[in-house]
Amino acid sequence: MSGRNDPRGRQGRTEPTLGNLDDLDRPAAPVPAPADDLPRIAIDPSPRRVPPPSRPSSPEPSPRRGWLIPLALLLLVGLITVLWLNQDSLRGLVPRTSFNDVLARATAALDAGRLDGSDGTSARELFQAARALEPDNDRALAGLRSVGQAELAQAQKQLAAGQLDAATRSAAAARELLGGGDEVDRLDRRIAQARTNGVHADDLVDRARAALAAGRLDGNDGAAALFARVLAVDPGNAVAAHGLDQVGGAYADQARKALDAGDAANAASAIDKLASLLPRYGDLPSLRAQQAQVQRAHDDAVNQAVSQGMDALRAGHITGSGDDTALALFQKALALDPQNPDARAGLGKVVQALTVQANALIDSGDTDQARALLDQADALAPKSADLAAARARLRQDDRPAASASASTAGTAAGAPDAATPKQDASLLPAMLSPEQRARVDALVSRARDAAQRGDIMLPPGDSAYDLYRSALAIDGNNTAARAGLQNLPTVVVRLFNQALDDGRLASAGDMLDNLGDLAPGDPSQDQLRNRLATAWLDRAEQQLDTGDRPGAAQSLDRVRKLAPQHPRLPELTARLNAEP
Repeated sequence: MSGRNDPRGRQGRTEPTLGNLDDLDRPAAPVPAPADDLPRIAIDPSPRRVPPPSRPSSPEPSPRRGWLIPLALLLLVGLITVLWLNQDSLRGLVPRTSFNDVLARATAALDAGRLDGSDGTSARELFQAARALEPDNDRALAGLRSVGQAELAQAQKQLAAGQLDAATRSAAAARELLGGGDEVDRLDRRIAQARTNGVHADDLVDRARAALAAGRLDGNDGAAALFARVLAVDPGNAVAAHGLDQVGGAYADQARKALDAGDAANAASAIDKLASLLPRYGDLPSLRAQQAQVQRAHDDAVNQAVSQGMDALRAGHITGSGDDTALALFQKALALDPQNPDARAGLGKVVQALTVQANALIDSGDTDQARALLDQADALAPKSADLAAARARLRQDDRPAASASASTAGTAAGAPDAATPKQDASLLPAMLSPEQRARVDALVSRARDAAQRGDIMLPPGDSAYDLYRSALAIDGNNTAARAGLQNLPTVVVRLFNQALDDGRLASAGDMLDNLGDLAPGDPSQDQLRNRLATAWLDRAEQQLDTGDRPGAAQSLDRVRKLAPQHPRLPELTARLNAEP
């Protein structure tokens, strides 16, 4: 084979060839049928059907989806963590009906110019109540600052009108709410200057010296106030500063004499005045230490008398001669501490015991002895609701007539059995005219309305207590009047809780006093008193945080009257007495 025709080429390698490509798109020529005389078979061109695979009887989860479960758990844990970390923010999204209501009332009071007061409706009290609900709320804080600015503007107007006393009160309120400031200081100086216009400083000093020599330390014309007026106008006046030190020394002498005599109340009063006048007085720490010792001894004596009184009450030695009865021991405790809540509650229990005995005597017909017991209880707690109800039973004018009617009816029906107990005539329906019945119904209705308004003991004549008593004076057996009068303590407790929830602490205190009058010895008073004392302590702490030291001092004074042994009282008192 020649090399020219060899497809492997010159190198002996076979090269690939595609042939002739010119007729690639031309349709293929038909293939002639074979000449074999055999029958033809047609073939179906459709694809062959493949049976579906059989489904397993128990499918198993794909291993590729196993990661979904731990991922879901991880997301759930993350969501819970986020909610926990942001619970305060989420809580802020929840509607706060009580807080918003108090805040709205505070804003309305501010717009109406009711800046301060003691009935729980002033702007200051309501904003403070809002802060008690949410101490860190910016709107409540801003509201208190707005009240302070309004007090400042009001003081300036009062000063311009010559109303110096009112301007002084408004300026003091502004200082408490705003924490002082240059503008408040300038206003105080202007008020002091206005007070001393026409009066020379030397004249004030002479008057202050004369008051000091006469022992007049307190009051507007006392040595303390006069020396302070001179220093307000002339802070560098050495004579007035020395005079103020002398006043402080006089207060210290009063405190020492009271401490030596064991008079804890007067000692505390003198020391408080000294601390308010000269908080850096040198002997003040030693006086307070001695005061603490005397106060402990005083408290021990009071507690011992109260404990012995409770023992005598349980033993049935309620009243009588001697100093070992429950009445005598509780009165001894109150002589040492007139505001002691345990002693007052014990005295209330004595009143309750006397009233129960009097009712039993009324039931048995011994009205003279019952009247004597009620007179004794009236001297201790004249506003007791149970006592008033018992008095109404005793005052029934128609008792003899009712007794005679009952006796006649019994005779007409036949001779009564000797063993049949005698019917209590005081429980028989009173014979009233239609006008009297209408009058009683009207009084009872007015009494219910007064109770709902919170007019429990005041105003005189229109209070729920007086209206119920007026109804019972006409019909001593009126069921509605007697039940309403005896239910007044329950109404008072409800009003107390409402006032406490709204932050109206002064109103809550009034309700607590009403409860003490209506239900002396009620055991719930201790719990209510502690709740109110805690609320005043919370307010005092907030006032100290905002620099309102005078307001904190007033709040702590309330606590001392309510719960002098409260564990938080010493700590906040120490904060108040510390240097600003």
